[in-house]
Amino acid sequence: MTARPANAHQAKLLKLLRDGGPNSRAQLGDQVDLSRSKLAVEVDRLLETGLVVADGLAASRGGRRSHNVRLHPNLRFLGVDIGATSVDVAVTNAELEILGHLNQPMDVREGPVAVFEQVLSMAAKLRASGLAEGFDGAGIGVPGPVRFPDGVPVAPPIMPGWDGFPVREALSQELGCPVMVDNDVNLMAMGEMHAGVARSVRDFLCVKIGTGIGCGIVAGGEVHRGVTGSAGDIGHIQAVPDGRPCACGNRGCLEAHFSGAALARDAVEAAGQGLSEELATRLAASGTLTAVDVAAAAAAGDATALDLIREGGNRTGQVIAGLVSFFNPGLVVIGGGVTGLGHTLLAAIRTQVYRQSLPLATGNLPIVLGELGPTAGVIGAARLISDHLFSPA
Repeated sequence: MTARPANAHQAKLLKLLRDGGPNSRAQLGDQVDLSRSKLAVEVDRLLETGLVVADGLAASRGGRRSHNVRLHPNLRFLGVDIGATSVDVAVTNAELEILGHLNQPMDVREGPVAVFEQVLSMAAKLRASGLAEGFDGAGIGVPGPVRFPDGVPVAPPIMPGWDGFPVREALSQELGCPVMVDNDVNLMAMGEMHAGVARSVRDFLCVKIGTGIGCGIVAGGEVHRGVTGSAGDIGHIQAVPDGRPCACGNRGCLEAHFSGAALARDAVEAAGQGLSEELATRLAASGTLTAVDVAAAAAAGDATALDLIREGGNRTGQVIAGLVSFFNPGLVVIGGGVTGLGHTLLAAIRTQVYRQSLPLATGNLPIVLGELGPTAGVIGAARLISDHLFSPA
């Protein structure tokens, strides 16, 4: 993909076709502030670039039938969502529909070279399957702070060896296409906004609880990243004064007291103290415990596992309550691997938010689990690169 929209009108038309699928010229005209003649000029220019193709005649609206147009069916985006313990890679079409999706375990602490070897191998498999001859652009999510204008991770607490690594530049050279990089929770928020539970909401918070904790902030339909890209790093808000040491160097951070890693550590400790026969049995069988084990123990009615989940939900809810009072969102989405803990976690978070935030902020505030699961990040990554490419150069 070498062409880019020449102006804001063309950019808006491309994004309308991305988000709404094939559409008629007449229907597009209803959504943009252009005269019929000016709309015709801009659509014809897009047809000339090859970004848009004709797609037959539209249904009659009472007069002469309008022509449908759509984004070129051969456009392909690569979405990459790198987590702390796994990586998801997907190919989408221009409408961000997933055509192929792979998931592999991967420890982000192995460093960027090893992780990107895995990513490139997965991308090659998807390409070899016939889903794409090449990629027109790629979006990459990483589980740490990103200096967004440069596409570079900055001092990520759970990503040793990644500080300052030129992710965008390195992958752009390897893939042969434009690349954009962002924090993984921002991409989860973009995915839920495009195709998930936040489709009709323009102001919301998306909290990802996995190995770490982060928050995507969407205001007016746009992700708010802050001046340098660190907005939403709520895992390092203090939840317990003088609490546990955190990987960031401070003490008492939310992430140190409740995240996938913290929950696993607490579960091992509880099993070792004889507080949970269920967790002890699982620990003896595998030698380790994860949030999945805690969820399974809770589902079996284990009181200790349920207490661990509720305590973590309460602490997370206290932090979210402060965010709700400050930001006044229309929705709070809870996502990430730890959401396998399900409604026990959700109930604890809701209780704290509804109890601590003002009634004006919470009176009509849904707090829900995300709809898309592990595909939210890769859809958001494809959305990120399409936003870039569907904007004037």
